[in-house]
Amino acid sequence: MQTVAPSPTCRHTTIRIDTEHPTQFIDLTSDLEVFVAASGIQSGLLNVQSLHTTAAIVVNEHEPLLLTDMAGLLERLAPVDAVYRHDSITLRTVNCVLGEPPNGHSHCRALLLGSTAALNVVDGELQLGRWQRVFLVELDGPRTRDVSLLLLGDVR
Repeated sequence: MQTVAPSPTCRHTTIRIDTEHPTQFIDLTSDLEVFVAASGIQSGLLNVQSLHTTAAIVVNEHEPLLLTDMAGLLERLAPVDAVYRHDSITLRTVNCVLGEPPNGHSHCRALLLGSTAALNVVDGELQLGRWQRVFLVELDGPRTRDVSLLLLGDVR
């Protein structure tokens, strides 16, 4: 009997999302599960990456009161109305865009959360705990956001 060895492969796509609020948790889990299922990859790693400096990727529970608590925590740690040197057009010398709204708070919040999540794929399915969901966290909305998905693994 001959055994067929797994064949390593890579799949990529980008998800585009229009956000609606200054701070918003967008559940990506269903989109990720569809992408993994369609890929044919049986075991591997899915990297989920925000392509923005004022949006984050987190794994947490999708419970409305918890999401409100997390948004409140971000506001307490990096308040919108605090003074940020990034917001001063007289101090800033790089990456200046005419008409850019003040968003130093959004950059500081993104630093606290991170821009990627690496997730295991086993038996062709995304491996998440009972309550775990994957979110894009909008920190400077509303805007159009792009999330890059890169899936590396074995096809049988």
